[in-house]
Amino acid sequence: YLHFGIVVHYKTVCNNNVLSAFYFKRDDVALAGFSKFFKKNSEEEREHAEKIMEFQNKRGGRIVLQDIKKPERDVWGNGLIAMQCALQLEKNVNQALLDLHKVASEKGDPHLCDFLETHYLNEQVEAIKKLGDHITNLSKMDAGNNRMAEYLFDKHTLDGDSS
Repeated sequence: YLHFGIVVHYKTVCNNNVLSAFYFKRDDVALAGFSKFFKKNSEEEREHAEKIMEFQNKRGGRIVLQDIKKPERDVWGNGLIAMQCALQLEKNVNQALLDLHKVASEKGDPHLCDFLETHYLNEQVEAIKKLGDHITNLSKMDAGNNRMAEYLFDKHTLDGDSS
């Protein structure tokens, strides 16, 4: 019952973050902080997907991967939109993990419940909180319409290096 739709969710988030990282690194966008933020998130999501597959292997399960959908966007427009999309994807992953935890609990699998609680559920809440905070701050600054505000957020909040 360890459903690999979760791996698909992680890989989707990972692909989305990689695309975002390279979008913000483009010479006509040049927001290094956003690029670093999304690249780091992508690496974390890849590690999460690998960890859950390793867990499945240790338990004698078989991994059957599904197709991973390409990100819906190729161009983000601004950092606020990218953060909002990332937040929605993180919420989708969180819900899939909660659903899996519920099934594990119903099936009497404390090992899987502990694995999810230890390695995933708290991290998901922290990631959702961080993205929510960034979205709130970007919105307060009207960064969706104000490139200077977006640049300042990139430089000072995400520690972008403009040199």
